[in-house]
Amino acid sequence: MDRIAVVTGYRTPFCKMGTYFNDLSAQELGRIVVRELLERTDFDPAHLDEVIFGCVGQPADAANLARVVALMAGIDKKVPAYTVHRNCASGIEAAAQAVMKIRSGEGSCYLVGGTESMTNIPFYYPKKMQEWFMGLARAKSPLQKIGHLASFRFSMLKPRIGLQLGLSDPVCGLNMGQTAEVLAREFGISRAEQDQFSLQSHLRAIAGREALREEIVPVIPGNRYKKAVEDDNGPREGQTIEALTKLKPYFDRRSGTVTAGNASQITDGAVALLIMTESKANELGLKPLGFIKDFSFAGVEPDRMGIGPAHAIPKVLKKVDMPLSAMEAVEINEAFAAQVIACVKALASDEFAKEFGYEGYTGEINPDILNVNGGAVALGHPVGSTGARLILTMLKHMNRNNLKAGLVSLCIGGGQGAAMVLER
Repeated sequence: MDRIAVVTGYRTPFCKMGTYFNDLSAQELGRIVVRELLERTDFDPAHLDEVIFGCVGQPADAANLARVVALMAGIDKKVPAYTVHRNCASGIEAAAQAVMKIRSGEGSCYLVGGTESMTNIPFYYPKKMQEWFMGLARAKSPLQKIGHLASFRFSMLKPRIGLQLGLSDPVCGLNMGQTAEVLAREFGISRAEQDQFSLQSHLRAIAGREALREEIVPVIPGNRYKKAVEDDNGPREGQTIEALTKLKPYFDRRSGTVTAGNASQITDGAVALLIMTESKANELGLKPLGFIKDFSFAGVEPDRMGIGPAHAIPKVLKKVDMPLSAMEAVEINEAFAAQVIACVKALASDEFAKEFGYEGYTGEINPDILNVNGGAVALGHPVGSTGARLILTMLKHMNRNNLKAGLVSLCIGGGQGAAMVLER
C-alpha cells in the first residue's frame, strides 16, 4: 500500500488568550493558514478530495467550521469539508481521518489541521435568563411586557464561562488542572520537578525560536497593529526557577502543586497540513516532509486523563512493531508538567508494562529527545490545533536532523490518549 505522506504544513504563531489574536475568530485563523499553505506550496486545491479540520470551541456563527474555513480560503465549493472534535486531540484526529480515508480507497489527497480561538469562546446566559428572554418575546400586550419586566433579577445575569465549562469534565467532576493534581499525588511528583520541567520548556522554546519559525506564517492581526506577529508570544525571555516558585497553586489552593506556571497556556492559533499518498505526491512533483506510519487512541479514567499518552504510545508502537527505543525524537504535549512527567515515569515502569500487556513497547525516554523545542507550557495549547502542531513540529525537526523515526502523543480531556508514529 502507498505510504501516506505529509507533504507540507504551516501554522500561525500561537498567541496567549486576549493578546494579538483577540480580534481574530477561529475561522479567520484557519483561513489565514490554509490560504498561506496553498500559496506557498503553489498547490491547486482542485486536487483535494476533502478538507478536515479540528476545533473544540466551535463558533456558533461558523457551523461546520472546516467548511467555512475552506470556502473563506478560496477552495472550490465542490471540495467537501467536515469538522472533528476529540478535545485536545482534534488536530491529530483530523490527520487520522485522512489516513483512514486514504487506506479505504476513498481518496488520495486531504487538507487537514485545526484551529482554535480560546479568546473568543463565549460566556453564556444562565437558563433562567434564557427563559426570561423567551417569556418577554412571548408577551403580547404592553401590560404583559411590563409585568414580565418586573420579574427580572440581577442574579440572572451571572454568566456561565464557556472556557471554564469546556475545561471541566462532566463525568468525574474535576477540571483539567485537578486531574493533573491527581497524577502528581499518584506518581509522587514534587512541585520542584514540575517547575524545573516548565523552566526547561521555556528555555528550549527560546533557544529553538529560529527552528520554530520554519513552521510559522506571520500574521497581521488587524489595522491597529503596525507589524506582523512572527513568533509565539508564550515563551518567556529570562524565565527563572525563582519566578516559577513564587506562583501559588491554582487548582488546589491548600495542598496542590500545579500552578499557572507549570500548566499549558490558554492560546489561540491554527495549523494546516497537506496529506496525500506517496504516489500522488510523486505525480504532482511534491517532496514530502515525511510519512504517517500509524496511530492509536486509548481510553483511561477521566480523572487521570493526563496518563493517556502512556497507554496510546505502546498501543501504536505495537501496531508498527517498533520499540520505544527506536524513536529518535518524542513529543508529548505539555498539558501540564505533572502529566508529562507521570507519563514518562509510567512508560519506564516494568510493572506498568506488565499490568497492561505493553512489554517490549515501553521504556525510558531520553530527556534530550523529548520536546526539544519546548512544549505547551511555553508555546501554548490551542486545543483544536495542538495535535496537528505536534505532527508539523516533529517532521520539521526530523528533517533538520536527518532522523528516521519520531513519535508524537498527547492526553485528551475526558480520559483518552493519542499517539502517532512518523517516519522519513
